[in-house]
Amino acid sequence: MNIQPVTDPSQRRALWIELAIVGVLTLGMSALLALLALIEAQLTGGIDQTTVELNPSQSKVGWIDAARQSLGVVRLLGMAALACYLLWRSGIRLAKIGLTRRPERADLPLGVGLAALIGLPGLAFVFVAHHFGWNAALVPSDTDGPWWQAPVLIAVAIGNAVAEEVVVVAYLLVRLRQLGVRDGAALAASALLRGGYHLYQGIGGGLGNVVMGLVFGRFYQRTDRVWPLIIAHAVIDVVAFVGFLLLGDRLGLAQVR
Repeated sequence: MNIQPVTDPSQRRALWIELAIVGVLTLGMSALLALLALIEAQLTGGIDQTTVELNPSQSKVGWIDAARQSLGVVRLLGMAALACYLLWRSGIRLAKIGLTRRPERADLPLGVGLAALIGLPGLAFVFVAHHFGWNAALVPSDTDGPWWQAPVLIAVAIGNAVAEEVVVVAYLLVRLRQLGVRDGAALAASALLRGGYHLYQGIGGGLGNVVMGLVFGRFYQRTDRVWPLIIAHAVIDVVAFVGFLLLGDRLGLAQVR
């Protein structure tokens, strides 16, 4: 990553302030809320006695539910847009750091390969973590939901992928490089943040996402490509959301309502 450290004290201070604000507005606050959810679960019977709904309904009124979930996707894309704007506004050409307008031909197989590398062991780890009581019981969406349920779940998966990979990988690692943070420390910070906002699932969910963060972050540091990460994350989430929708109860990973 050919990004030079910022040496001017006022600019460095501004970057730290910017990081704090972006964290509060995006996934940093989600990590704090997830940590509180984990602590609460442990204090009220243990995380293994807790249920976590995957993409729960937002309203009993169908069109309001669809609208709210769609607005959630817009919010996720807005997080990514904010990070891109701040980088661009500070004089960083987005294509230089892998934020190109569209993926390259090689990005698709790379993304699918990363999804297989992370997703298959990740599914096994979720099963083991739930068996040993490290994770909450996952409650899938209703299988008899409305016709638009699957498309909305896919849109949410894509929104999650874009927001997380742009903010937690590209934006954060670039800003930390500008602040002179070593690659290893920056990678750890990115991975811990990713694990942090998944703690609502339990210790297993947090640890599994730390590993994912280490792999994805190192891939980015070596390649400066974001699209393979977005594709991989979207594939993992689509399989997880739709898979739990159809097979969660059969696999013993979900708790029946």
